[in-house]
Amino acid sequence: KKDPKDARANSALLKLSENATPEKSKEYLRQVAGNGPDQVAQQAKGQLTNMEALGKPLDMKFTAVDGREVDLSKMKGKVVLIDFWATRCGPCVREIPSVKKTYEELNAKGFEIIGISMDSNQAKLEDFLAKNDMPWPQFFDGKGWKTSLAQEHGISSIPAMWLVDKEGNLVDQNARSGLEEKVKKYLAQ
Repeated sequence: KKDPKDARANSALLKLSENATPEKSKEYLRQVAGNGPDQVAQQAKGQLTNMEALGKPLDMKFTAVDGREVDLSKMKGKVVLIDFWATRCGPCVREIPSVKKTYEELNAKGFEIIGISMDSNQAKLEDFLAKNDMPWPQFFDGKGWKTSLAQEHGISSIPAMWLVDKEGNLVDQNARSGLEEKVKKYLAQ
């Protein structure tokens, strides 16, 4: 309260928000988000957006590294996995076989994937995508942990996998667990 712009105080509130009740957490995040444009405030804004996004339409639009135009709002009628990941992330790379298997089995039935790469080297990313036969579009802005779509959506750890239903609503922020079953469930709706 003494100095709302104090970075250490705002960082402490951000940390407190992780273990607070949802309402208290939102209160802390709103306080930090209102204290300026610095990185901590941006992170708080993203986490607040993330908390409030479940069950609501998700907006995401970009040009993929291969030149494809991606607009989530135009993917209604499909179940979409949004995969926040990086080539340098061991757990992310270990998930690829499971994600590919689900994609190969269910793509023809209306399942799509959008990758949000949190890498900083585009050539390395493109090489990795080619070697691992990952045909879905990938967002890349070269900012690593400060990747704009990750910041905007409050992503603080990876892999982070979200599912969007056929109506365009974010329905799961932990799709990593039981991915294939979840996708089948939302395809059947």
